[in-house]
Amino acid sequence: MQEWTPQQLQKRLVRYRDLVPCVNAFIDTYTPGSDRKENFTIIGPGVAEHPDQHVHISIPHGFNIGAARQPPGCHNSQHSHDTEEVFVVHSGRWAFRWGHDGSDGEVELGPGDCISLPTGVFRGFENIGEDIGFLFAVLGGDDPGNVHWAPYVFEAARDHGLVLLENGQLVDTTKGEAVPAGLEPMKPTMRADLSAYRRMSKAEMNGCVVLAGQQKSAPTLLAQGATGVRECALIGPANPLEQSPAGTMAWRHGFHVRRLDLGAGATIPLHQRFEQEVLFVHGGEVELSWPGGELALGEGDVMTVPIDMPRGLANRGDRDTVLYVVRGGDRPAAPKWLSPLA
Repeated sequence: MQEWTPQQLQKRLVRYRDLVPCVNAFIDTYTPGSDRKENFTIIGPGVAEHPDQHVHISIPHGFNIGAARQPPGCHNSQHSHDTEEVFVVHSGRWAFRWGHDGSDGEVELGPGDCISLPTGVFRGFENIGEDIGFLFAVLGGDDPGNVHWAPYVFEAARDHGLVLLENGQLVDTTKGEAVPAGLEPMKPTMRADLSAYRRMSKAEMNGCVVLAGQQKSAPTLLAQGATGVRECALIGPANPLEQSPAGTMAWRHGFHVRRLDLGAGATIPLHQRFEQEVLFVHGGEVELSWPGGELALGEGDVMTVPIDMPRGLANRGDRDTVLYVVRGGDRPAAPKWLSPLA
């Protein structure tokens, strides 16, 4: 078994304060109303269209982790993805709208609320709060493909210097970039193409949302020595390997999303996991420990824990800690519990 040093583990930790944004990641990012958004690719290649996008961790996980940060009134234009897209609201008040022009429906979400947006559905989102908002995002697959934009997005971008190519790459002519020889602009989505995209009712979309207040604890794998810990399944089918119930969004995503609540003094003893596991700290602080050391994680930090590495978690603070955990696959293996750290 590989021994991990603190220096090695630091390379798998992305602090909120160290996030590197891209402000021209997509074809709409110079369009008024969308021109103040920041896009983050934390784990995996993501779906950013411009090579300016910084990838923090390139290790394949079977899913991608990203984020968006937007000031009040800033919106992300209507688009669709080829793989599942899940958001957890970290801060701010957000309106998610669906349909090619955003008129099919709207749901408002706040901190801790979670939404899973199905493939083939146009969606967009806007920060409707009074402060800067931050969204934590999960996209399915190692390669989540290209973004499919609604017709109006191409129309609005024409006068703002961005050209989306047929290979999904974005050319920023405002920076002196030119269309490479042999490549053509992407054919815009036409209104005749819209019949190929799914339309959803408000009731259907409500089934894709679990609000923070609905995220109740459930019987889970955290029974062997864990104290002061509650776990809730949000995304993914029931998993007999862990004796875990289905999440509220129980269809297959290629990953599971769970919520962990650790009360003051709560601990999860040393154990191994056998799939990719990513921790996002939504509130409070948590200590990740392993035989080679420990790391303190704070709000907004993202940590990917190596497969097989013995790990434990502890809340050393005096207030509750909330983690959102992404685990790879539709049937994550049960953990192997080990002796507590000395």
